[in-house]
Amino acid sequence: MEFEHILLRQHNRIGYLTLNRPEVLNSFNEHMHREIAAALDLWAVSKEIKVVVISGAGKGFCAGQDLRSRGMDVIAAPDYDAGAALEKLYNPLVLKITDMTKPVIAAVNGVAAGAGANLALACDLVVAKQSAVFIQSFCKVGLIPDAGGTWNLPQLVGLARAKGLTMLGEKLSAKQALDWGLIWEVYEDELFEANVTALAEQLAERPGSSIALIKKALNHAADNTLAEQLQLEREFQRIAGQSDNYKEGVAAFMQKRKPDFN
Repeated sequence: MEFEHILLRQHNRIGYLTLNRPEVLNSFNEHMHREIAAALDLWAVSKEIKVVVISGAGKGFCAGQDLRSRGMDVIAAPDYDAGAALEKLYNPLVLKITDMTKPVIAAVNGVAAGAGANLALACDLVVAKQSAVFIQSFCKVGLIPDAGGTWNLPQLVGLARAKGLTMLGEKLSAKQALDWGLIWEVYEDELFEANVTALAEQLAERPGSSIALIKKALNHAADNTLAEQLQLEREFQRIAGQSDNYKEGVAAFMQKRKPDFN
């Protein structure tokens, strides 16, 4: 399958997906949505891919929706349905990333605005260049945060900061995002690619069966009571404890060697 708006590369069990509309800071149009979804579907079932890294070409990560691709529709239609694009494109994409059993890293190499910022926050680990910024820019065009923003932001930074970010729409530096617990790590610009690669390769060495269960358990935690989460841990631990990876991990520990997970 050929792609026009994204670039794909595979190396060392890692799939690198680069948003490739740099002339518009990799903002979304429907074609790019479709291509991202197709690539993730391919890698979700690939035995050659253990980790997915999403980044952007050029100076930006993703500037959100390309308003030029829908501008005239909005102006001309008095009953324009902005929720239709969410139902058709954004919501399935966020759920696809969240439900994927493989870990997804967002490598934020520049501005991440609007749905672009929330696409990043839907990923499992978010790392950013020191020069990158995050902007919940929806209020500046009369919209509310989407792509999971109203769900992820309060959980990550608390309600007070989530309201400030979304109601003011001001830039948040990568360092501030790190200090607030919004993202995992910040790397110096010149070392960004090397550090992203090292992080992805480290994650690829972990047992895939365990990582998939960890991701699923943590994603359920916000909706479960403590008692429900304890039951979930019991069931998932039973599954993990019967895996070949657990046997290999114990054997490697006993033999004082590095484990070789399948």
